[in-house]
Amino acid sequence: MTETAASSDRGSPDEVATVTDRSASRRLFATELRLLARDPFTVVFVVVFPIVTMLILGASFGTEPAHGFPVNPSHWYVASYFTVVIGAIGLIMLQVHIASYRERGVLRRFAAAGFPRWSFAMAQLAVGLIAVAVGGGLLLVVATPVYGVPTPDQPARVLAGIAAAAVAFVSIGVLLGTILPSARAAQSVGLLLFFPSFLVGVGGPPPSAMPDWLRAVADRLPLAVANRAIREPWLGLGTAAGALVVTIVIATAATALAGRRSAL
Repeated sequence: MTETAASSDRGSPDEVATVTDRSASRRLFATELRLLARDPFTVVFVVVFPIVTMLILGASFGTEPAHGFPVNPSHWYVASYFTVVIGAIGLIMLQVHIASYRERGVLRRFAAAGFPRWSFAMAQLAVGLIAVAVGGGLLLVVATPVYGVPTPDQPARVLAGIAAAAVAFVSIGVLLGTILPSARAAQSVGLLLFFPSFLVGVGGPPPSAMPDWLRAVADRLPLAVANRAIREPWLGLGTAAGALVVTIVIATAATALAGRRSAL
């Protein structure tokens, strides 16, 4: 009777395992969040770089629709640089962090310690999405007194675009981090992927200032597609329905692949 009662108090083995998995996953998430917050490389690329570049370009083109901008240039760059934050997190921050784990054998130690198979992928996804919220939020806080933050013309579509873009590029970062052999390789590949997209597709000159062939290339870059899904409904330039659908497809495929690759 006593043994039965004690067993009943503890719950069934499945229930005990579920509670243990949740506790381990919470610890893993908290640790990952702490480690990334202490990384100076993360702070520079996710927070400082987008904010400083946005302030410089916003000041360069003024506040009147000119120089090929269809709207206030400073508002154009405020909306665009929210996407830059997302790209920096996915293409530089996460993949370098995860590749360094892989290089040092940390992922094998996680598996040996008995963490649930899905815990690492979920922890990285959650950390990446929090980084998007913090980095993007700080960018808007800085932009508000300097240029003002444009009121979204279609708030629901803007939020949908941000959510789809964040999931897509966080998942891409997790996927690349599990494929590339070292942190140095991940950093090199990340910079090669990030800066062309940043310069011609998101944070550089307006499309009208680029030659036709370069504009055609820029329009097909995944980060530029995600940027259109966010910027156009934000600034009242269109619904960007096609760009949103493509971004959702990328997010779905990248999340599925990242989940398979990062299972412990």
